[in-house]
Order: sequence, then C-alpha cells, then structure tokens
Amino acid sequence: MTKAVLFDIDGTLIDTGGAGARSWSWAFERLHGVPADIATSSSAGMTDPDVASRTFEAVLGRAPLDHELAQLFAWYVYRLQYEVEISEGYRVLGGVVETLSRLMDRSVVLGIVSGGLEGSARIKLERGHLNRYFPVGAFGTDSRDRREITRVAIARVSMMHGRDIQPSDVIVVGDTPLDVEAAEAVGAISLAVASGSYSVDELRRSGADLVLASLEEPFPLSTDLDQL
Repeated sequence: MTKAVLFDIDGTLIDTGGAGARSWSWAFERLHGVPADIATSSSAGMTDPDVASRTFEAVLGRAPLDHELAQLFAWYVYRLQYEVEISEGYRVLGGVVETLSRLMDRSVVLGIVSGGLEGSARIKLERGHLNRYFPVGAFGTDSRDRREITRVAIARVSMMHGRDIQPSDVIVVGDTPLDVEAAEAVGAISLAVASGSYSVDELRRSGADLVLASLEEPFPLSTDLDQL
C-alpha cells in the first residue's frame, strides 16, 4: 500500500509566472546593486541555497559569506510574497486539486519535497490555497541535496505515523530528472510529470518509474503500482 505521496512544487503543482526569478533579482539589486538572472547559473530542480550561491558567484565573482547568504535568503522571501501576489502568470496546474483530493480520500499522507526554502515554498503554495493539503514536508532549508531532502520528508511522515514508513511505500512526484534521481536514491517510487520544462520522453529517459503528461491524467494509486 502507498502510505505517502510527496510533491515537488514549481512545475509540478504550480507555475508562479516567474515570481521566484524576479524576487532573486530584486534581492541582488537591493543588496549588491547588480542585476542577477538565476536562469544563467541554475537549472530546474536545484535547491534555493544552491541557486543563491551559484548566482552570487556568477554575478559577483566570489563565494558568498555566511551573512551575505542570510541577507539574500531573507530579502528573497520577503519580496516573494509581493511577487507571487501580483504575478499575472501564477496558476495552479491542471488536475492538481482533483489529484490531491482523490489521494486524501484514499487516506494517503500528502507531503512536500521541495528544494525551495520552507518560507518561499509555503508562500508559493498559499496563493493557490494548496498549503491546506500538506501537513508535512521537507525543504531546501533541511539540505542542499535533494536526496537528503527526500529522506527527511519520509522520516517526518514516519514520525507522524509513529512507526517507520518504508521508502518503497512512498511515491515522489516531480517534473525534473533531479526529482527522479532523488526518489531512486532513497528507494522510493518516482513519478515524473511533464508539466514543467522536461518532456515525457526526457523524463522516461531519466529512469522514472512512472511518467504522466500532466496531473490531469489518472494518478496511479497503490493498486496500479503492484505491477512495478
């Protein structure tokens, strides 16, 4: 039986319409007076701490000091609230609410497994009224390594149950090969959704156990996974 399903956020549940990138740019401009485009030094699926460090090195030519990272994180999250609220491109992706409701009805624990800072992740979810579906999660504030983030999320589900939940009883849903790799590394089932920047074929080649074009397709529950 599937005990938990853990979801990535950006490209899997929502599209913020570029709110995150604009918030990083604003934070760099405010703190260092330089423009910063995270797309030139990061890729989909990376954790926020890695995005901040790599972008800092790209635009300022050196590694950030601890206090500089702390400032970036703080002002990024601060600005993100505003950018998400005004983003014309913000949307909850197709099939998401229906899928989450169906899984709740099947008594599956829903969780977040995101490379975003916890504060930024919750801000992104709130506009779409999605926080209410997720009592548990792990974030880029827990680790820079998506594999470790996934382990932490499963451990927190276990704590909720009061006993160990086996990774093989957990489905990890994401839109990038990094999500697939993280699931595979911890022994969970990977379900890749081509609702982000990767195609169905690219996600199949990444080794995902299951691939959907979007969450508008029927979500494979435990009875469907017996054949894996």
